[in-house]
Amino acid sequence: MLVSDPPETSRFFHSRPNSATSMSPQSSPSQSPRLGSSRLINNDLCFNSQHSKPFLLSIFLGLRDQQQRLVNRTMKRKVGRVCHQRKRVKGLLGVIGLVGFFFLINWFMLLRLQDHRIADLQNHSSQNSPPSLLVSNKEKWRKVSKGKRLQKGTYERMLALASHALAENKREPKDLWKEPFAEASAWIPCADQRNWDPSGGSNGYILVTANGGMNQQRVAVCNAVVIARLLNSTLVVPKFMYSSVWKDVSQFSDIYQEEHFINYLTPDIRIVKELPEELQSLDLEAIGSVVTDVDIQKESKPSFYLKNILPILLKNRVVHFIGFGNRLAFDPIPFQLQRLRCRCNFHALQFVPKIQQTGALLLQRLRKCASHPGQLDHHLVGPYTKSNVKEKGGHAGKPSRFLALHLRFEIDMVAHSLCEYGGGEEERKVLEAYRAIHFPSLAHLEKTKGLPSPSALRSEGLCPLTPEEAVLMLAALGFNRKTHIFVAGANIYGGQRRLAALTSLYPNLVTKEKLLSATELEPFSNFSSQLAALDFIACTAADAFAMTDSGSQLSSLVAGYRTYYGGGRMPTIRPNKRRLAAIFMKNSTIEWKVFEQRVRKAVRQTKHVFERPVARSVYRFPRCKECMCFKE
Repeated sequence: MLVSDPPETSRFFHSRPNSATSMSPQSSPSQSPRLGSSRLINNDLCFNSQHSKPFLLSIFLGLRDQQQRLVNRTMKRKVGRVCHQRKRVKGLLGVIGLVGFFFLINWFMLLRLQDHRIADLQNHSSQNSPPSLLVSNKEKWRKVSKGKRLQKGTYERMLALASHALAENKREPKDLWKEPFAEASAWIPCADQRNWDPSGGSNGYILVTANGGMNQQRVAVCNAVVIARLLNSTLVVPKFMYSSVWKDVSQFSDIYQEEHFINYLTPDIRIVKELPEELQSLDLEAIGSVVTDVDIQKESKPSFYLKNILPILLKNRVVHFIGFGNRLAFDPIPFQLQRLRCRCNFHALQFVPKIQQTGALLLQRLRKCASHPGQLDHHLVGPYTKSNVKEKGGHAGKPSRFLALHLRFEIDMVAHSLCEYGGGEEERKVLEAYRAIHFPSLAHLEKTKGLPSPSALRSEGLCPLTPEEAVLMLAALGFNRKTHIFVAGANIYGGQRRLAALTSLYPNLVTKEKLLSATELEPFSNFSSQLAALDFIACTAADAFAMTDSGSQLSSLVAGYRTYYGGGRMPTIRPNKRRLAAIFMKNSTIEWKVFEQRVRKAVRQTKHVFERPVARSVYRFPRCKECMCFKE
């Protein structure tokens, strides 16, 4: 049954039901209820039945196509609107996603910076921070673990690059084992020249009990000699204070030749071994004759002693200085007094025969040939230089050059520096406890003052180089893998684990404990100052000397001794730690060639030959008219 068409069109389709042009309900477009227009059909009634069907069919087809286009256009508009809306939504979501990602990255970076800062505060108890910076226990342990990873992997990349560079066995730079400037040889020693009459020492007696290790004690002795001359007083042979840090009971005569000290300085001051009997029974503290470092400002001028100490000396006939390590200024000071200070350090203080003999043996084994003594051997080990030559029967082999490295990385230095070395919470507790016992004033400042953070100290070059940083510096400077290195210092903080980087890159690395047998070292066991004297001899006589902390007393004294007696042929490597810190901070990205260039430049800048700057130590910079003479 066919579906009824609209009334106007039904008669045409029923006139020839069996015609080939008649359409079934499934195929005829006239079945669509949308196709039909009474106006158009009524206008076409004048046509006969033979022509009406094709014409009407074309009209219907045209109408259908027109309506289909309208439908399609409408659908396209709707689809376009939907697509446009979807694009807008997608764009909006994309912008929101980018903004969210940006904030996420910023949050992550800020969190990392905050973690690093808190880790710094934990590692060295920067108690200077306000309570608002305290973190939860969970955060603390998270940062501690991060600190441990830092210690393990901070320089792994650079050490691998250094190992690869050393494996190439490149030729060493020409100036590596010599002073780069000819002017260095123009300075010659002259502190032994005197231009005054001996002092009678009639104003009383000076007692000095020096504190610290061997090097601090040496400085205190030289200062005491100058004060004795300044105050026209008699110096009693200095005594050394027992230190809970060094734990050494050695006295002056255990380290230095007492008779030589007295006799050599007799033209300058009067020296005795003991106080007169009538003064020995005095209670010096009760009569106000005890003067400690608290009473004397650091590097006080001579005028302070004339104004404040001389009246006590004239009244009580004796003054006892306790401490006195660095209590005399380098400038301004009269010419002859400054020269006396140099004369004491470079000429009057000679090690006892026991130390000289073992020191000579140490040098012989370092050079592997004793027929060629070093330039400074005579000043360091005296007559024992000759005896070692005879033992070898005049063998004329070429001696081995060696580099001495003073690795100032003992626990006292590490604790006192307030820097962090990657040990996390465990390290912080250990160093905090050490400071509380051995440096109570520093521990008190930690708790009460806003001290700089470890990262700030490091960026300012105030932290000693770690063993890893030291070996990277040596490799960058060009010392090849076969270099013989003597490492001075005792009980490196972290033990052999911290020396692993050094020994892996430089297998010819030795210490006095490796070169000397237990029997040979036995006389010096438990005497850290005497062991330090052996390190002093090896470092001073080395073909090249590298320090890791220019503020170290041993490094300063060794460098000055090499300058004074070296004739410009004893190179010393003084790292600019501030510049090196900036270089080391780029260790995760910097290439080895660039690293080499920057390290060499940073070290080269410290090798210039210049006269001692005002107020700087004459022990470290003896190139001045008071200590050395310049050959025109």
